[in-house]
Amino acid sequence: MNEKVQLTVYGSSERCASCVNAPGSKETYEWLQAAIGRKYDPERLTYRYVDVFEDEYTEDDEKYVEQIKADELFYPLVIINGEIAGEGNPRLKDVYICLEQNGLQPLK
Repeated sequence: MNEKVQLTVYGSSERCASCVNAPGSKETYEWLQAAIGRKYDPERLTYRYVDVFEDEYTEDDEKYVEQIKADELFYPLVIINGEIAGEGNPRLKDVYICLEQNGLQPLK
C-alpha cells in the first residue's frame, strides 16, 4: 500500500473558546508535521491546513467546517483520510494509531 495518506487540520487563528490553555490550530498543525515526520516516511503523507473562517474550502471539507461552525466539533480538528483522528487538543498517540490504520509503518 503506497498511496499517500492525507492529513488535514481544520482550525482558526482565533482560539477555540473551550481550548483556552491548548495550543492554537496553526501551532498544532506545525507540531503534528514535526512529530509525524520523525516517526513516519514523509513521502507517504500530504498535509493541509484549512482556516474554517478565512480559507476557501472544498466540498469534502464543507461537512467538517459546518460542524465546527455549529459547535458540534472542536478545532483544531485532525482528519486523516476522511476519519477524525483528534479534536480540540488532539493526542499524538491517537493520530499515530489512525496513521497506522491507514497503512503507515514507523521508520526503523
